[in-house]
Amino acid sequence: MAAIDDLLSFQRKTEALGQVMGRLGWDQETVMPEGAAEQRGDEMAALEDVLHARRTDPRVGEWLAAAEARSDAEVAQLREIARAHARAVKVPADLASELARLTSVAQGIWARARAEEDVAAFLPTLKQVVDLRRQEAAAIADGADLYDTLLQDYEPGTTGDEIAALFDRMRPRLLALRERLAGAEMPPPLTGHFPEDGQMALSREMAESFGYRFENGRLDLAVHPFSSGSGADVRITTRVDPAEPMGCLYSTIHEVGHATYEQNIAPEFRLTAIGDGVSMGVHESQSRIYENQLARSSAFTSHLHGRMTAHFGPLSADAADFARVVNRVETGFIRTEADEVHYNLHIMMRFDLERQLFGGALEVADLEEAWNARFAQDFGIAVDRPSNGVLQDVHWSVGLFGYFPTYSLGNVYAGCLHTALRRDLPDLDDALAEGNPAPALAWLRERVQRHGGLRTPRETIEHATGAEISETPLLDYLDAKYGALFGV
Repeated sequence: MAAIDDLLSFQRKTEALGQVMGRLGWDQETVMPEGAAEQRGDEMAALEDVLHARRTDPRVGEWLAAAEARSDAEVAQLREIARAHARAVKVPADLASELARLTSVAQGIWARARAEEDVAAFLPTLKQVVDLRRQEAAAIADGADLYDTLLQDYEPGTTGDEIAALFDRMRPRLLALRERLAGAEMPPPLTGHFPEDGQMALSREMAESFGYRFENGRLDLAVHPFSSGSGADVRITTRVDPAEPMGCLYSTIHEVGHATYEQNIAPEFRLTAIGDGVSMGVHESQSRIYENQLARSSAFTSHLHGRMTAHFGPLSADAADFARVVNRVETGFIRTEADEVHYNLHIMMRFDLERQLFGGALEVADLEEAWNARFAQDFGIAVDRPSNGVLQDVHWSVGLFGYFPTYSLGNVYAGCLHTALRRDLPDLDDALAEGNPAPALAWLRERVQRHGGLRTPRETIEHATGAEISETPLLDYLDAKYGALFGV
């Protein structure tokens, strides 16, 4: 029994150091002085050196060989420690350190290039990031597909071919729905002035309504909204546009979905290998079901209209039409602002570009041209500036290649969960109309969130729903929802 106790004690300290590194990332995105970027890169590299040494420590392999699990939780912990150790020992320490340093620095370079609409200022750094990630993937892959290797960091057990096949099945119905909606009359967007203090006050109110515990969290501003941390310290960010409050409100609710997943994992799993969300796809299922199936539902938006009126005074849209305003469909440049009909099309484009980058069919120097051509093909409009195009997302600057497809996997998982949730909670709309998502939150907490990484991603969703994973529930939901709202 000493082997497993020694291993789990060692892992607990590794997980704690990983949380410290995540806190440095949160600080960099929210309050770090701009002039500290280069030093922060060195700090991140130093901490990555420590973490890499622990993850590749020969004793981990010895403990794994001798360890005997005494519970299902320990079986899962051994599975995850073994998976992480097998990957880590293949990556040279200097490569891991340089990746941590470069991606920390690259984030600031991307942010400046985005603000200045200057792709050329970012591409040399992006090429370095891609080259290092290629080296890392090649070290781990042992001849396997590089992109498939990267995917395992975010959605273990999934391949690029499986995702491509999923997207091929989804695309025709998404395009058909978009075509039907193109002929529908859309209400105008909300107009007016919505002060920052009012948006942040309402965002805090919405966060608490959706179960976020502020005694274990914070809400701050950032260029790109995100959630960070797990267990007893889970922080979220949002962004404010005084002319457009929906981005702030729904970004907050989206990040609350991520954050409450982490806050609700069983306390006994904290600082263990199963003490975080099991995959980014499952994580995204929580943020998307909070944001879309719950908070954009006609029932909840009837409540939201009243709360917005209380904070901002009379709105340009009345209560009867507010669900249509919140869910209006419009072709746009920005993924994070895309409606549910267009959102997955944004992801499909990024997925294909990533596979081409790591398959050798596309080089970084040609990425902007490839992006603009594909966007015009898929969305029928020309990209007007880099911040609406290849520079809009932070992910590539920090080396998150293989991450984007998990957004659509999360949508698919959310569709499966929503179908099961509605089956079990037939009166949910009555609660949502009163601004009370608690019944749905309790269902998600019990079925998904508290289990952390106890099961694999696929097992997590199928155990929660009692059904095999399929894109059909999501597509049926979209057809029904938009059909009812806009008569198509």
